[in-house]
Amino acid sequence: MTGVIIITGGSRGIGAAISRSAAAKGYLVCVNYHSGDSEAEALIAEINESGGRAISCKADVSDHVEVERLFATTESKLGPVTMLVNNAGITGKICRFDEVDPQVMSQVIAINTMGALYCSQAAVKRMSTKRGGKGGVIVTVSSIAARLGSPGEYIWYASSKAAVDAMTIGLAKEVGGEGMRVNAVSPGIIDTEIHALGGDPGRVDRIAPMIPFGRAGTAQEIANAVIWLGSEEASYCNGSILDCSGGR
Repeated sequence: MTGVIIITGGSRGIGAAISRSAAAKGYLVCVNYHSGDSEAEALIAEINESGGRAISCKADVSDHVEVERLFATTESKLGPVTMLVNNAGITGKICRFDEVDPQVMSQVIAINTMGALYCSQAAVKRMSTKRGGKGGVIVTVSSIAARLGSPGEYIWYASSKAAVDAMTIGLAKEVGGEGMRVNAVSPGIIDTEIHALGGDPGRVDRIAPMIPFGRAGTAQEIANAVIWLGSEEASYCNGSILDCSGGR
């Protein structure tokens, strides 16, 4: 058995790919989600029917009380959490910065940034040897938007991801001597429904020619990177932000 893993936003897209990969590697999986009960139920059934062990937990990661419930539920049903994947994230509708609704910016920061901060804090309280834990791993799904800035699309989203990059670097230094590793994966254009949800369903086809590989990445390719960073094969990686963008 590899351990117990929480994957936020784990019921679809990149999160679902991570959930499946983690289960295949022997993790006991908690699939966190906020909406889409049927998607979460279908994924849990798929994992359990294929010989894995997974549960779902509906919780809003932008609410620290809900985050505590997420961890408590996972611990009671699966055991002590050994790995956290901060994957939950939204972009808001693609538009210029001076056109975005301030409420959209607040929601993006609440989920993408505060959600990762709340979940990471809950993980440290349980995993850090200084707090009586046995160590563990945090991997956050960031974005190359953090360094590109996303002008004309979603500067606020890029800002939310730049914040979690800073969290990754700082927290890695803070708890690296306490049995923990903290890293991030920074995807480029990945072929998921997030683009359509942002109001630009043709974004993948539009940007693909500008990527050195000439194509978008897949959710599975990001999942592979996340699972690797959580494994002993990446035992000396701490504070790393792994660029998975096809060279963009």
